[in-house]
Amino acid sequence: MSRRALSILAGAVLALVLAIVAVATMNLSPSGQSGGGSGTADIGGAFTLTGEDGTIVTEADFVGKPTAIFFGFTFCPDVCPTTLYELSGLIEALGPDADKLNYAFVSVDWQRDGPAELARYTSSFDDRIRGLAGTEEQIEAITKAYRVYYKKIPTDDGDYTIDHTASVYLMDGEGGFVGTLSYGEAHDSMLEKLKRLAASA
Repeated sequence: MSRRALSILAGAVLALVLAIVAVATMNLSPSGQSGGGSGTADIGGAFTLTGEDGTIVTEADFVGKPTAIFFGFTFCPDVCPTTLYELSGLIEALGPDADKLNYAFVSVDWQRDGPAELARYTSSFDDRIRGLAGTEEQIEAITKAYRVYYKKIPTDDGDYTIDHTASVYLMDGEGGFVGTLSYGEAHDSMLEKLKRLAASA
C-alpha cells in the first residue's frame, strides 16, 4: 500500500475514533452517569395537569427547584404506598434541606384518580408531596415525555390494575433529568441522592 493510501486510511480511522468519543461524551452526564440534565437524556418536558386543589399545574411551576416525581395510582396495592411512605421518610430525614425540592405524585389512572381522590390519598403521606391528575391525553403526553411505562391490566373481578414504572425520577431545577430512586433501593443510597439534589438547588 502506498504512503498516500496509508495516510488516508489513518485519517479515516482517526475521524472514526473522534466520532465515537463525541457520541459517548454526549451520552454521559457531568457525573459520568448515563442521562443527565445537560440535554443528554431526553426525559422530561412540557406538561399540563391538575393539582389537588383543582388548579392547572405545568412544568413551569417546578422550575427553580429540583424535583422528585413519581408515577403511580391510588388503587396501587403495594409499590405506590411503599414508595410514597419511603419518600416521606426521606423528606423527614433531609430536615431543612427538604424544602429545597419539589415532590410530585402523578396518577396514571386517569379514569379513577381526580384531584379529590389524590388529595385524600396523599394526605396519608408527607404534605409536601403534590398529587397531580390529568385527562387521558394529558397523562399520555407526560408519560411519553418522561418515558414512563404503564399498562392497564384487567382483573378477574371485572376491574383493572395498572403495571407501571416503579422508579422516582430526579430532575434538576431546570427540568433536566439527573437520575432515579429505584424501587427497593437502600435508604442511605436514596437519601444521599436527594442530599446531592438539594445541594444543587
